[in-house]
Amino acid sequence: MQYTDFKMLIGGALIGGGTMMDVIDPATAEPFAICPCADEAQLNAAVAAAQEAFPGWSSTEMKTRQALVTRLADAVDSHAEELAHLLTREQGKPLNEAHWELSMTAAFYRQFATMDLPTKLIEDGPERRVEEHRKALGVVGLIVPWNFPLLLLAFKLPPALLAGNTVIVKPAPTTPLATLRLGEMFAELLPPGVLNIVADHGDLGPLLTSHPDVAKISLTGSTQTGKKVMLSAANTLKHLTLELGGNDAGIVLENVDPVKIAPAIFQAAFMNCGQVCVALKRLYVHEAVHDALCSALSGIADSATVDSGLVPNAQFGPVHNKAQFEKIKGLIEDSRLSGTIVAGGQIIDRPGYFIRPTIVKDVRNGTRIVDEEQFGPVLPIIKYSEINEAIVSANDSDNGLGASVWSNDIDDAVSIARQLEAGTIWINTHGMLDPNIAFNGTKHSGIGVELGQAGLEEYTQRVIVNINKLM
Repeated sequence: MQYTDFKMLIGGALIGGGTMMDVIDPATAEPFAICPCADEAQLNAAVAAAQEAFPGWSSTEMKTRQALVTRLADAVDSHAEELAHLLTREQGKPLNEAHWELSMTAAFYRQFATMDLPTKLIEDGPERRVEEHRKALGVVGLIVPWNFPLLLLAFKLPPALLAGNTVIVKPAPTTPLATLRLGEMFAELLPPGVLNIVADHGDLGPLLTSHPDVAKISLTGSTQTGKKVMLSAANTLKHLTLELGGNDAGIVLENVDPVKIAPAIFQAAFMNCGQVCVALKRLYVHEAVHDALCSALSGIADSATVDSGLVPNAQFGPVHNKAQFEKIKGLIEDSRLSGTIVAGGQIIDRPGYFIRPTIVKDVRNGTRIVDEEQFGPVLPIIKYSEINEAIVSANDSDNGLGASVWSNDIDDAVSIARQLEAGTIWINTHGMLDPNIAFNGTKHSGIGVELGQAGLEEYTQRVIVNINKLM
């Protein structure tokens, strides 16, 4: 059966596209749905609709916007079953992980709905009062990747709306369906033009990022794509939030119980087949516990069930797309020469993009599997003897999104964490994100902030009102 009844959302109307495209099920490598795609005229119509809606939306009271964002969360919950199946079919993740993504999506909407943008009093003396106000920017473009189509949209859409902006959403070309269905649900709740959703073949990004009537772009994607967005947005000096590539390092100290921490490390590295921006992608392990941790992780990998995400007991689905599948196969083959594969490494002989969870040891900085962000189910483990060696190696990357330290000595772990070059550093866990806590990268992992109060303020212009009382 092919799904065909998808519509884009422009100016409050559900419409078809200028063209159509197939959507591939990564578990079969075959099309399972047909999706409408916008042309340039439809993108321009979406921007015009958002512009028209902006004065009314930005002038609504914050409590009205908060209530509407809460209702969006309710809509996500009430349609979770349908949305989860769409996510699994178009993205590949197991159905239970798709349900988790939906529950987290609704939770992020609800948490953002509790936030506010109050006037801040900077100074109030006998001669002057200085206030900081936050003002909506205008039309905001949100560009969302394929690994968590709805959850990563929940990082962006609720704060954009709460701040009083109107929005254009462009989902990834390979995962547009759940987002389009979400748009149908949200269209019944939001004023026309406040939210617009356009799908594309991957060709409309430059038109959106350079559009003179778009005030801000928020992108989650690769570093290479982020650089292109910066160039495209430069002529109009747009506000930018760019959450880009990561090659997160973890450092394991000699005082841990390797068997005890192995499940948490495995989850941090392999969730969603490792297709997570803050997945643990390089693991530096002290020589005293190296062999034991390799053995424990290999045992978990070897026992994992890899199958279609619709199969009830599947722990891992396929890699999302053919290009990523081919890249990971190349990294695995290179690892056979540069290191030792101790678990996995097999390309499953069946339709679809299936790769078993793979553990590689006897590698070091300078090999592809360590230096490149694999964004797939492969974890390299690097042995070290001195902690300074591990810190230098962990920092030896253009990326700096996340990192972690694993230790029974919290004070020692904090001291090491402060020497790591990353925007978020976890201790004895990795990859946990919270809507109340700011999240940002360093180096080539991005600019700007998502989540938390700082993430909400990214969708505003700071305005200082300086009042002279001596008139």
